[in-house]
Amino acid sequence: MKFAKFVSSIIAVASIAAISTGALASGNHAGGHDEESAIGKAGVAAKATRTVTVEMADNMRYTPSEIQVKKGETIRFVVKNVGKVRHELSLGTEKELLEHLEQMKKFPGMEHDEPSKITLDSGKQGEIVWQFTKAGTVNFACLMPGHYEAGMKGQVKVGAK
Repeated sequence: MKFAKFVSSIIAVASIAAISTGALASGNHAGGHDEESAIGKAGVAAKATRTVTVEMADNMRYTPSEIQVKKGETIRFVVKNVGKVRHELSLGTEKELLEHLEQMKKFPGMEHDEPSKITLDSGKQGEIVWQFTKAGTVNFACLMPGHYEAGMKGQVKVGAK
């Protein structure tokens, strides 16, 4: 009887560990979407002042890779994957992107539920609506393993009003 309880305890601990690891591996790290960050905040689609189309391709480049916006502007990014492999566009500071890159290396199938990120399969398109609340540079990159290292990155230059 003691052995059966021991085995049951081991199974329970293993199940909890598997569930916890699964939650981390899935990477659904949704946060407070209304919070302002160092790069701005999620925008309201109805308040978008313009639309910028960004294409992601298998040559590991974005077109365009540099975008000019004004402080306070809300942009609707229409993001298109014109390649044959999965790509993403993640907005962030360089530090945030590099930290997230390390997570993506550990959990390459990570799903995103953040307004500043979009992952698209081949031939798909989606949108990010973002308000740029601070002047400076906001980086964007594809953090799929190997893509960032191959040069798949760009910048949004946020000028004063």
